[in-house]
Amino acid sequence: MFVLSLVECAAARQAVPPVGSKGGPSSNAANRAPGPEYRIQEGDHLEVKFFYSPELNEQVIVRPDGRISLQLIPEIVAANLTLAMLAEQLTKRYAAELNQPHVTVIVREFGMQRVFVDGEVGSPGMVPIPGPMTALQAISQAGGMKDTARSTEVIVIRRGAGDAPVVLRVDLKKARDGRNLAQDITLAPLDIVYVPRSRIANVNLFVDQYIRKVLPFDWVVGYRSGF
Repeated sequence: MFVLSLVECAAARQAVPPVGSKGGPSSNAANRAPGPEYRIQEGDHLEVKFFYSPELNEQVIVRPDGRISLQLIPEIVAANLTLAMLAEQLTKRYAAELNQPHVTVIVREFGMQRVFVDGEVGSPGMVPIPGPMTALQAISQAGGMKDTARSTEVIVIRRGAGDAPVVLRVDLKKARDGRNLAQDITLAPLDIVYVPRSRIANVNLFVDQYIRKVLPFDWVVGYRSGF
């Protein structure tokens, strides 16, 4: 089952002001709230540092199964955790081995930092996101919108609770002309940004058909399991 949500319904998750907020549009990009906290992905290069036991410091790569292997403890699932969540789990695991297991985790290199841009854009396809990137920035990297694009109804698809796709419908025309910069949301790894040509009457039906029939199979697999 798909979850259809306007930006106002996802404001807490997105950490952006709701659509139509009475507070009015942001005056500049600096007022835009930060995006969701980064979650570790397969292929990320992590540095695990022990404050009181530096001899255990090491760098590891998150395997395709989402796990990492460290000294003294069994392998642990790292994918889809925030850095703070992984550090907390490691601290608990090492409590039986160390007197002061104070652990810090740092991402040294991102592995699966990309989004997929499709629809009425110049060059549909994968777009790397080496750092924070908004929907408009990703579209620009994909060749920009065509003259036939419906910029008032751009769709962003990402994983929600229980791996169900969550649909965010944003009005990038308002973001481009400065009326509501909050519409230009910050993307998460493996988001799908779709720029339609005409109005999409039934978004849930469109997303179902799009994911199952239009996207390349390898991207469908990555979308469903790569968060």
